[in-house]
Amino acid sequence: MSELRAEGLRKRFELGDEVIDVLAGVDLSVRSGESLAILGVSGAGKSTLLHLLGGLERPSEGRVLFDGTDISTLSAPEQAAFRNRTVGFVFQFHHLLPEFDAEENVMMPALIAGWPRRRARERAQELLEAVGLSNRRRHNPGKLSGGERQRVAIARALVHAPPVILADEPTGNLDPHTARDVEGLFLDLNQRTDSALVLVTHNEKLANRLSKKAFIVEGRLES
Repeated sequence: MSELRAEGLRKRFELGDEVIDVLAGVDLSVRSGESLAILGVSGAGKSTLLHLLGGLERPSEGRVLFDGTDISTLSAPEQAAFRNRTVGFVFQFHHLLPEFDAEENVMMPALIAGWPRRRARERAQELLEAVGLSNRRRHNPGKLSGGERQRVAIARALVHAPPVILADEPTGNLDPHTARDVEGLFLDLNQRTDSALVLVTHNEKLANRLSKKAFIVEGRLES
């Protein structure tokens, strides 16, 4: 069973002579099969926390551990490999490549990792079927609805069967009906893949559907 843990996590930014403590000592733990919702007002540090958990930024203090390894001590190439193998990111904006179709977008992380094209294509087709888009795999993002684009982004995040999924307001730009469908898909995939899911949201109804929730208040997590 995998575990993602944060211990005494702090992040500060310097703006001229001013020092801003965005995170002031965050502790959390999420294991395989668990889901954790992070809530908080705009600017509270929710996205910063996800970036630290995924190795996109380094903490000012504290550490992020995955299965006991402090990822902030890894070299830049090692951190890149960690993100590629271990973490699936899903953002509010899907960041799909407009010149490629849905299948090619899902294939991209696998191709970057050096998979044979045939294996990458088979994996992409499998995941697009899992998110209900097998009949849309040849469509470019411009021909997909907002909900369909987000489903493609979810499939792309799952290519390597990552043990950790980090999602930043993944339904924030969707209409309520589509958002509920995507939320249900997230929770279903979390259970089916036995991943550790950390999801940032402003939606407390969604947060209540996850196994755990916490609020960022003045740079710290409160249950």
